[in-house]
Amino acid sequence: MADPDLRTLADTAGVIVDWTDADGVAQRVGDDTLVAVLDALGIHARTPAKCREAQAELNARSTQAPPLVTARAGEPVALGRAGGRVELVHEDGDRVELRVAEDGTVPAPPQPGEWKFGDDDERSLVVAPARCFGVADALGAAAPRAWGVALQVYSARGPRDAGIGDAGGADAWLTRAARYGAHAVALSPLHAAMPAGPHYSPYSPADRRWLDPLHADPAAVLGVAAAQSCLERAGLAGRFDALAAGALVDWPEGAAVKWRWLRALHAAHAGSHADAIAGFAAAGGDALHAHTQWAARAFGDGDPSLHVFAQWLAARSWAALQAQARGQGMGIGLVADLAVGFDPAGSEAAAQADAVLDGLLLGAPPDAFNAQGQVWGLGAYAPAALRRSGYAPFRTLLDCVMRDRGGVRIDHILGLKRMWLVPAGAEATHGAYLRYPMRELMDLLALASWRHRAIVIGEDLGVVPPGFRQRLAARGLLGMDVLPFTRDDDGGFLPPAQWRHDAVAMTTTHDLPTLTGWRIGRDLSWRRRCGLLDADGRRRAMRERRTDVAALDRAIVAAGGTTDGDPTVAALRHVATTPSPLVLVPAEDMLGLRGQPNLPGVVETHPNWRRRLPEQAGTAWDAAVAAIGDGRRQAATP
Repeated sequence: MADPDLRTLADTAGVIVDWTDADGVAQRVGDDTLVAVLDALGIHARTPAKCREAQAELNARSTQAPPLVTARAGEPVALGRAGGRVELVHEDGDRVELRVAEDGTVPAPPQPGEWKFGDDDERSLVVAPARCFGVADALGAAAPRAWGVALQVYSARGPRDAGIGDAGGADAWLTRAARYGAHAVALSPLHAAMPAGPHYSPYSPADRRWLDPLHADPAAVLGVAAAQSCLERAGLAGRFDALAAGALVDWPEGAAVKWRWLRALHAAHAGSHADAIAGFAAAGGDALHAHTQWAARAFGDGDPSLHVFAQWLAARSWAALQAQARGQGMGIGLVADLAVGFDPAGSEAAAQADAVLDGLLLGAPPDAFNAQGQVWGLGAYAPAALRRSGYAPFRTLLDCVMRDRGGVRIDHILGLKRMWLVPAGAEATHGAYLRYPMRELMDLLALASWRHRAIVIGEDLGVVPPGFRQRLAARGLLGMDVLPFTRDDDGGFLPPAQWRHDAVAMTTTHDLPTLTGWRIGRDLSWRRRCGLLDADGRRRAMRERRTDVAALDRAIVAAGGTTDGDPTVAALRHVATTPSPLVLVPAEDMLGLRGQPNLPGVVETHPNWRRRLPEQAGTAWDAAVAAIGDGRRQAATP
């Protein structure tokens, strides 16, 4: 049994001692794990005396006024003193004078934004909108029934992408989707990456505030002639073509040749765009300077100006594509993907060292999919450090990710409330949940979404605490309803009419089999090949899958659909008839493909984050958009 003083200390520090696992079984974190986690938080608790000292220090800290508080209009804001009056100054210069109540509070003003206390430059108040910017706001429709494509950027073929995808390849998909009435293209993460190795993942970024120049489209910024000419002069055209022809991304080679091109472009064209690049660098400030200094060292070329140029190209590429999306009638346009954490050796960790958890890595506890739990090897911000900084790293991150985007999908949205953290070198089972200030983070998220007019999607799959999804919905954050998981209490597929009104509807995700692959058990064959299933396990899983496939077909027919034709198309129409304001269909399902982008739990044996899409959409695309359009019209019919 855990020591009572240690449990109390852990709770005060935000460590959740008692929790419920995916099977509904109560769990308690052991003493050794609590001590290790507290140690990593800078709280020494190895003896009863140390526990008492640490407890006294935390108690004293809790009485200190934070530099930033959040509230919604009219909510009481504690000032720590009773009576008198206080002046608040809005970021746009507006001033209000409020009476301080006897309980030491003032009502938050009605105008959203940041307010400074007139008599205290060190403290500020963020008044948050009641909810995030939504699909209805973006489309100007009371009950929108929009759709869009979810695209793995590296998979989209562009004319000069070195086989690794870029904004040019995304352009073709966006234009095609807009032509058929789509309002969104949801992108895989575009974060600045570590130097490319054989086991690339877009969810293990170097820095989420900046972009990966490998996905820049120089031709969109510098012009096709200039870009192509530089490619040919550098002697890279043939190698680019060879890499582009491949069915799989060659990350090390593709990155190497694209960086050679970027260096040639920098030498040839940076001078003629010096003013624009200087303006971009000035706007990026110290943060961009620090990142480009880090990148110059990490990529081994010692030239930070190259990386400023590369960031400028990337930012301009994607900003132009978002402008194009709006010009083509998309109400939302590009939806960014925000990874849950970052590589501890990357520039984000270095730049935010005071706010980063040192010695703790993100992961997940054991569940039905992984009996040993997971350690993702990613860093995260410390809740206490966020509070002390006025949430500056989080606010900066949101501004960077939402800039020139119509929305953002937040990976592992449960991280707003709690994260499973594991001491470095320990197994996932020796981790613990750490509480995060959910109310404050949601307030800041709502404000950022309105400032950028960006919808917010939260990846809320799996087991979440009771009431969590309701809290998200109350603040206008869209959840995710994904076909394989959207079921009733008996395991049957929910009828479309019973899907959530406050969630994005999806056929699948990057971590799940495609519709076609799921029907034929392609994922199970891969799991057998990768050693995750033995022969008997695959046979049992295939029997269960056939039962599931038959159940889905019955659900489609019961909802008024038909399975007489292409079953993938039937499933697309089925999902499109849900009341969701936005349906997002992965490009792989639009094309009826079998292979999924990522197979969780393996590194070497499955081509994770490497599959390329076909060059031509073909008839599969036509059938898909017809089915989706029909489903969306049906959903909009009273």
